[in-house]
Amino acid sequence: MPKYLIETHGLTRRFGKQLAVDDVSLVVPEAGVYGFLGPNGAGKTTAIRMLLGLCRPNAGEVHLFGLPLAANRLSLLRRVGALVESPSLYPHLTGRENLEVTRRVLGAQRELIDTALRSTKLTQDANRRVREYSLGMRQRLGLALALLTKPELLILDEPTNGLDPAGIHEMRDMIRRLPAEFGVTVFLSSHLLSEVEQIASHIGIIHEGRLLFQGTLSELQADQQVQLTLGVNEADQAMDTLTAAGWSVQRRADGLLSVSAKTSEEAVRINKLLVEQGIEVFHLSLVRASLEDIFLTLTGERRAA
Repeated sequence: MPKYLIETHGLTRRFGKQLAVDDVSLVVPEAGVYGFLGPNGAGKTTAIRMLLGLCRPNAGEVHLFGLPLAANRLSLLRRVGALVESPSLYPHLTGRENLEVTRRVLGAQRELIDTALRSTKLTQDANRRVREYSLGMRQRLGLALALLTKPELLILDEPTNGLDPAGIHEMRDMIRRLPAEFGVTVFLSSHLLSEVEQIASHIGIIHEGRLLFQGTLSELQADQQVQLTLGVNEADQAMDTLTAAGWSVQRRADGLLSVSAKTSEEAVRINKLLVEQGIEVFHLSLVRASLEDIFLTLTGERRAA
């Protein structure tokens, strides 16, 4: 097995004058979940369609499993499962019957139907007609269809779109389990940063067609400044005291203060300084920037540039 299941080199796609994907080079390692993040219209779906051979790039190449997609399309895509946009289902058939139709077309093993139903928590509803399914159940059935061939790579494009919080939670838990249960690498696109933060081992951030970051979540967070959050009874006096001592301080909308302190030792010194000045401290915490904060910073810098 090659080191990377997906590699793209300078992937570019235009629609008329619009540059939808601009010189994107992805590297997706085997195992785990790769979160492909960006707002709506960032180029995620266009990039995924090129990964699946559904549209051709104007420039660049796609390699799957170490081989060029253009020259090995059919053999490579047999090793890939995908859920792009809403799944195509037969509403008058049951969930199990939908899976059986697809299984016959693909020539998959019959026992994989029960495995897919179990992995997507649809076993109890397998004999209900799909027209009776909720949106979340339909998305899970679409995921079960994508798992029927026991793929090595699973590509999911916004699988939680339109789901309520309970449905998002269910889908997140299933995706988190898939690498261990199915031995599959998951490439997941989403604009829900907080959800991806909980399940992804690797992150790619795309904005306006450009890849702004790629690497592990820990690598992304390592570059971000830890901030000290303070709650005090005399905010103005505390800001003056800390600024005079050399710290950068900002007042938040909720009345707390953000201080440019990075370590617990600094937090101890700040607390001691404020108490010595007669300022009461009722909240003190060191907080690393969330994925959403980092994303907003990166896209803001890109927009400014």
